[in-house]
Amino acid sequence: MQLRYSFRVYPSAGQCRSLAKAFGCARVVFNDALRVREDARAAGLAFVTAGELSKRLTAAKKTPERAWLAEVSSVILQQSLRDLDTAYRNFFDSLKGKRPKMGPPRFKSKRDTRQAVRFTANAGWKITAGGKLCLPKVGDLVVKWSRTLPSTPTTVTVIKDSAGRYFASFVIETGPEEVLPPVTPEVGIDLGLGHFAVLSDGRKMDSPRFLRRAEKHLKKAQRTLSRKDKGSNNRDKARVKVARAHARVADTRREFHHQLSTKLIRENQAVAVEDLAVKGLARTRLAKSVHDAGWSQFVTMLEYKASRYGRTVVRIGRFEPTSQVCSACGVQDGPKPLHVRTWTCKECETVLDRDINAAVNIARAAGLAVPACGARVRPGLVPAQREETGTHPKPHSTTVRQTGIALL
Repeated sequence: MQLRYSFRVYPSAGQCRSLAKAFGCARVVFNDALRVREDARAAGLAFVTAGELSKRLTAAKKTPERAWLAEVSSVILQQSLRDLDTAYRNFFDSLKGKRPKMGPPRFKSKRDTRQAVRFTANAGWKITAGGKLCLPKVGDLVVKWSRTLPSTPTTVTVIKDSAGRYFASFVIETGPEEVLPPVTPEVGIDLGLGHFAVLSDGRKMDSPRFLRRAEKHLKKAQRTLSRKDKGSNNRDKARVKVARAHARVADTRREFHHQLSTKLIRENQAVAVEDLAVKGLARTRLAKSVHDAGWSQFVTMLEYKASRYGRTVVRIGRFEPTSQVCSACGVQDGPKPLHVRTWTCKECETVLDRDINAAVNIARAAGLAVPACGARVRPGLVPAQREETGTHPKPHSTTVRQTGIALL
């Protein structure tokens, strides 16, 4: 499988200008190619192929209007054409139902705060002996290495985010040598807002609520931005501060997801989660809390890490009545409002924790072996049999009418 390793890079002022030129050239090539195909579609002509676009790009470099395209690496321009082909392919696949619905390719704007260019192996980029990233027509970039690359990268993408930070993203091919030794535990996970994750073994992970904790600082930075004149340098500085504040929240949330997902994958052979309707929940009054939790990102991490380390992740249907079924006896007790966190089964009179009970049912729906006792808060009171409740001066019928749970 392919993995992506991202590292922070610190270009100099001259290298920032070179990267800005590369971002602009890649954007212009993408927009020119998209315009050619849109004009052909409007005129009723055949779809312009990638080979024809490449020929037109080569010819455009020799014209006075596009001669400056030769000042950057030709590889990133060809990659821009491939990105356009990928966008069209994804759009056509969505029309055929092969992937989720998405729109056609759109023109890129120079005002986009996020820019990226990609260098493949034939671009001649390399990692120097001193640990710097050497890019053609850019120079040697200082990289903050946080780990060692497991193998030789195939491509590198240089990204500038909304906060003005630069990153180098390497694509690595990994093999089966990273498969972890098998373990016995299997766990079901109930994702929520009160607790981020509740496990079928009874453990509960608190929700950090990164956005909620940073709201005061974000509100102040956004208020400062709104007071700046549009088009001024002070407004651009204030915008960067807002972007950095949001990036800090996103980074801490991503780090939390990475640590928790890695811990669960290493400790358990199989993990079961519920396929939540995040888009639907994001349209309710809980939208901010739902986005703050980041369930989709967490489940995605679980899936790719399970594939990498030889584990199993199972998604169950979102319509499974996990909160309505008693995990002790299996009787469905009906829907319950959200404020009910513990409930007593009417059949077996077991007092159940709502979240742990749901986690156990999620694991069972996925076919995992989990103990039912994990969902029980405390055993319900078992009524004594008639023969055990005091003395009976008058003889009674030998037929015994049992109440409560029959003794095994």
